[in-house]
Amino acid sequence: MTSELVDFTLVSVALLGIGIYGLAVKRNFIRMLFAVEIIINAANLNIVAFGRFLPHSGGQTMALFSIAIAAAEVAVGLSLIIVAYRMYQNVDIADFRSLKG
Repeated sequence: MTSELVDFTLVSVALLGIGIYGLAVKRNFIRMLFAVEIIINAANLNIVAFGRFLPHSGGQTMALFSIAIAAAEVAVGLSLIIVAYRMYQNVDIADFRSLKG
């Protein structure tokens, strides 16, 4: 039973590492949005895994709410990408430096 929990946690840590790497290295806004989604999926995996092994924790319900919030975050992120593309004709983060106030 606990070895399954360790397996879930290791996969979640791997997803978190991949997501953080994607945020730190990539300079494309769409790739950074994907990296944030991978981090959110790592958190959802942890929530569901611990919810499976802890009685009455409501882990699956919390994961469902987290998925709904992630979907809203993607909608906002994609709208920002569309606006930035209309302004700059690309989605490279380095070109957005002129937005600083």
